[in-house]
Amino acid sequence: MSKTVNDIMQMKSKEKITVLTGYDSTMTTLCDKADVILVGDSAGMVMLGYDSTKDVTMDDMVRFTTAVKNAKTDSLIVTDLPINSYENEDSAITNSKRLILAGAHAVKLEGGKEVADIIRVVKDSGIPVMGHLGLLPQTAEKYSVQAKKSEDAVRLIEDAKILEQSGVFSIVLEMVTSDVTKIITKNITVPTIGIGSGKDCDGQVLVIHDMLGMFEKIKPKFAKRYLNLSEEIRNAVGSYVKDVKDEQFPGEEHTFSMEKDELEKLEKENV
Repeated sequence: MSKTVNDIMQMKSKEKITVLTGYDSTMTTLCDKADVILVGDSAGMVMLGYDSTKDVTMDDMVRFTTAVKNAKTDSLIVTDLPINSYENEDSAITNSKRLILAGAHAVKLEGGKEVADIIRVVKDSGIPVMGHLGLLPQTAEKYSVQAKKSEDAVRLIEDAKILEQSGVFSIVLEMVTSDVTKIITKNITVPTIGIGSGKDCDGQVLVIHDMLGMFEKIKPKFAKRYLNLSEEIRNAVGSYVKDVKDEQFPGEEHTFSMEKDELEKLEKENV
């Protein structure tokens, strides 16, 4: 049975929530043990070669969401609203509906109190919203740990409470000090999902390509690598190239042949 927003909310303080990014049908099919598949705008960097998420468009996110939906996963599908897609209430609702029609069950957007009204109207339109605080890749000048100073921590804690009041069903905390993460998680009723924010969140999210060791352009400290597929893929490609060059592939077991009598007919007709 497919996970729902309510299922995720009920997991707070009871069971850790697992979230992985998904951008295509094949990989999503392999990740169906995760509670949530996040169609992140990180797809722009991982899949499309953009330098940052700032170049990602709504058309990009619709295409990735459709691909993930086609995997027919039981995970909850949450899709990022890309930069410039929720600048006002009308655009936020219109673009959120596009993502839902493409296959998302909920949307995610970045920001604190400045997006509270946007969150309310999207939720009131019937679309669940996941919040995102801490490092905000869509607008960040540089990637750095958040809430290291007490005044920044107070602001972040206040933002988390505002997002909760605005109706989010969960909040991603990215690169937030673990001390502040613990405070936020204890003081709001919706689940927190951490990425580089310590173990006290209600759940964790990783970019699947980071987890599998497939994306080498950026290697975040917080991303545990469970495999090193980049090396294995390069070795496999090298073996393939060598086999073809040495005429070792394709072999007889990879080849299709005509029946002997049909071949004889063909040879006679073409003498």
